[in-house]
Amino acid sequence: MLENKKVFRFVALVRDIGYVSFGKYGQYIVTAVTVPLMARVLGIEGLGLLSIGMSSYFIGGVLVDLGITQFLAAKMHTDDVSQLRGNYLAIRATVFGAICAALLLGLALDAGDHTRMILLGLFAGGLSSISEDWVLIGQGRFGASTAYQSVGRVVYLVLLVLLLPRHPSATVAMLCLAVSSVFTVGLTWRDSLRRFGLPARPRAVLRTVRLGAPVLTSRLLVSSYGQGSATIYSSLLDGASLGLFSAGDRIVRALQSMLDPIGFALLPRMAHISEDSRFWRRATVALFACVGTALVVAVTLWVTAPLLIRVIFGDDFVNAVPLLQVEAMILPATALTSYVTTAVLPVRGDTAGVLIGAVIGTCVAGGWLYVAMQSHSVWTLVYGTLSSEVAVALWYVVRMWRLSREERRAPLPEVVLHASSADGERLP
Repeated sequence: MLENKKVFRFVALVRDIGYVSFGKYGQYIVTAVTVPLMARVLGIEGLGLLSIGMSSYFIGGVLVDLGITQFLAAKMHTDDVSQLRGNYLAIRATVFGAICAALLLGLALDAGDHTRMILLGLFAGGLSSISEDWVLIGQGRFGASTAYQSVGRVVYLVLLVLLLPRHPSATVAMLCLAVSSVFTVGLTWRDSLRRFGLPARPRAVLRTVRLGAPVLTSRLLVSSYGQGSATIYSSLLDGASLGLFSAGDRIVRALQSMLDPIGFALLPRMAHISEDSRFWRRATVALFACVGTALVVAVTLWVTAPLLIRVIFGDDFVNAVPLLQVEAMILPATALTSYVTTAVLPVRGDTAGVLIGAVIGTCVAGGWLYVAMQSHSVWTLVYGTLSSEVAVALWYVVRMWRLSREERRAPLPEVVLHASSADGERLP
């Protein structure tokens, strides 16, 4: 019976990982299907311009959701859900309103292509973060999350196929992504309203802001050397270089997106056993599983890189092969980082650990950015990404070890024992 329960829990975990993988990061699956079309329609420079918008998309998402969706999802078991939703909505709506105003101002002033793509990316990413998907994750309802996310991804796919060949522009591709987010946002809010009603009036919002401040700072720093790096380097590299980097980066991030959901699927489970003595043992076992899986994926990607580039992007992108092979080595590091920052540190409320990790990665990336200012070579972007991700992963290994050691050394609560007399009367 015990073995059957273990098998059932494992199957349920694999199921939830699959749900989150397809639902939350399904945009990469859709992109993998449509990217040959975009590569051939937009060309190397057009794809480079689109990469600026896509990297800004992630920055916009972080700005709006403060990067604390996992932390709030972990609090659903203990806090007032309605109040959490009300406070979080007030913060997100304010930030998203500011992004909308910046986009309108940029369009009115007829900003250049790079600036326009950055603003469009911020808008699309911010719009996607208005959803109530974090509530579904906190409930462990990954099937519902997958269904709602899938609707948006299908809309994105249809819009790209219908509109991009007729209007070959990176701007059109970003607008398709923004429109598709409306469907997902609407469905998640419909679900949330039916289950929990209207969010409570915002109260003590600064408490949520204080929780989000270090995490937001860390996520923005992470974006500077991670998925938002193309935005940072857009003023230093030409469109062709960014296009070649984007070709390899899209494949790597698509595979990374298949590994990230491990942490999301484990989050409610780890939160459930947060006070259990098994917490750190299970956390360590899951960490090794994540890194081992990612290492296999990285080696496979290195070997198949020449074939993938030619099949997906065409012969014009052949110079992206060595860039892809080097960047593939970030996968074990990003898998470790994603797992720790999604399923371990949020449960422990360790926002400081997340911030320190981001600062370390940004410092490493800053050194490579200085090199890029001198060389204007795309290789500085690749090596900077790899170095930063590895340094951050090593920090999180150290952080987990220190936290587990401190908790084991924490003094046990005092227990007052009372003696009893022969007739059962308790003595002082």
